[in-house]
Order: sequence, then C-alpha cells, then structure tokens
Amino acid sequence: MREIMSARDVDHALTRVASQIIEKHKDISATMVVGLRTRGEHLGRRLVEKLKQMTGHEVPFGVMDSTLYRDDLSMAQSAPVLKGPLAAFDFDGKKVIIVDDVLYTARTIRSALYCVMDQGRPALVEIFVLIDRGHNELPLYAEYVGMKVPTFRDERVKVCLQEIDDEDRVYILQSKDGE
Repeated sequence: MREIMSARDVDHALTRVASQIIEKHKDISATMVVGLRTRGEHLGRRLVEKLKQMTGHEVPFGVMDSTLYRDDLSMAQSAPVLKGPLAAFDFDGKKVIIVDDVLYTARTIRSALYCVMDQGRPALVEIFVLIDRGHNELPLYAEYVGMKVPTFRDERVKVCLQEIDDEDRVYILQSKDGE
C-alpha cells in the first residue's frame, strides 16, 4: 500500500477546485453540486462548504445513487435514488457539478449523467473527481481533478475520508495487498 495523498493534499485539492469553479462560473447562483454515494457525497459536502466560505453563497447540494443506471450491473429498477434537496430540485437551466471520489472506467459518471438528464435539462454538467486513475472505457472526462494518477488495472485506489474511515488519505493498493 502506497500513500498518494495526505489529509493536507485532499484539503488543498478541494480548495483549488473550488477556486477553479468560482473562476469558471463567475456567478455561482445557478450552480449546484451533486455528490455520488458514498464518498462523492462527503467530498461534495466539503466542496459546497469551500464554495460558501469563498463566496458567501449557499450552493444547493444533493446526494445521488446512480447505481440503477449502470450498464455493467444486473440491478434493474425504474427510478434513480435522489436524496436531500435534489429530490425536489429543478435541474433545468442549472450548472450541475457531479462529484465522485475516483474516475476509473467512467461508467459511474455515465450513469450519473443519465440520472441527471432524467431529472431535467441542465445548462451545463461538469465532473469533479478527487482521483483520475485513467483507463476510461467511455469518452467522458472530469473538468476538475484533485490528482491524476496513472495506475495499472490490477491496482486499486483507496480513498479514505474522515467521515467514514476516520482519516483523510488516498492510497494505491497492489493486488497482493488483499483488496
């Protein structure tokens, strides 16, 4: 197991991305953040807090479980699971930032995009991931990236967050590391 991000690195990445969003969006009153369950939810909450600290503006936030839209899983249900303010939020004309912890094949991002589009017609959809490890199987990329880390397919990226794991760190695990 090899550490690639410390708690300080994670915080700096969130601060940098919040600054990039503010610079690009100028007026963030039409911006909202959607955290993908589970770790994207916590990163999304932190991003919203950073945006509020930097702008004084409360950015709407919600949590999404896009598993039902996955094309590589056998689960089949008829509706996405939206929790929090998103359940009643109108996506039409909004700038939506989808937050996840790791970008690997891009299939989770694809499913999240389908979920958002089923809920309305946003003006813009952007992606923020803490780690982009490459190996995209779809032509989808994150506009905001905490860190790009080239990996082998048999490696695994483990994102640990204080809210779940009692620490903020990111590791690369080799297949022999037991996971």
